[in-house]
Amino acid sequence: MDAIVTAGGIPEPDDPLYANTQGAPKAMLEIAGKPMIQWVLDALSDSKHVNQVVVVGLEKESGVTCTKSLDFIPNQGSMLSNIMAGGHRILTLNPGAKMLLSVSSDIPTITGAIVDWMAEEVMDGEYDVYYNYILRDAMESRFPGSKRTFTKFKGAEVCGGDLNAFQTHLLTADGAVWQELINARKNILKQAGIIGLDLLVKLFLRQLTIDEAAVKASKRLELKAIAVNCPYPEIGMDVDKPYQFELLQNDLIQREAI
Repeated sequence: MDAIVTAGGIPEPDDPLYANTQGAPKAMLEIAGKPMIQWVLDALSDSKHVNQVVVVGLEKESGVTCTKSLDFIPNQGSMLSNIMAGGHRILTLNPGAKMLLSVSSDIPTITGAIVDWMAEEVMDGEYDVYYNYILRDAMESRFPGSKRTFTKFKGAEVCGGDLNAFQTHLLTADGAVWQELINARKNILKQAGIIGLDLLVKLFLRQLTIDEAAVKASKRLELKAIAVNCPYPEIGMDVDKPYQFELLQNDLIQREAI
């Protein structure tokens, strides 16, 4: 299985992390002694299922490494464009690829075992898209004080994960709705509105289950999608704010000391 690592973001002066990055790519922000993306690449290196890795948004000269076959392509300007370009590059390198992992460069606490869990979840290829979510209790137990944003569904409060998977045939699909959804990835209400007004109303009334949301999204996007209850909060613990940076830096330092 092959993986795309999205690393195209450069915080602007109004971004909370600008003081930490000072105009450099967020992926290269040093955390616990390594660029943030290097922790992600180390996890992919440790995976027994990952073969090819394409980093989108950095150059080879960045100096980051991976024990798996590693390739670099430039930032394409948007999240969707980066994922699409990374997928097309993998198909150039491995025309037989069917399922791809998509992982953000800002979830540095993931491990090889976590990547393998995800790879094994999607190997059957029954669905076109596998999207992870993490329950609030699990996230707050693993990362107290992380202050993640949670969405309230019927019977559950969840946040999204940044390690997901999709079938390569989607690379030729119409990207208009995909672009809208990815642009709204930090706002579940906007996503619900894009998929349908009835979904938005049910979400407001807290009568929408996670499975129902997946079914509605599948119908709207004309594909088969599944929301996966991920037991690993690390997949959803990205670095967006300075206090999250400090939290994960301390976590990684403690992990390395064991």
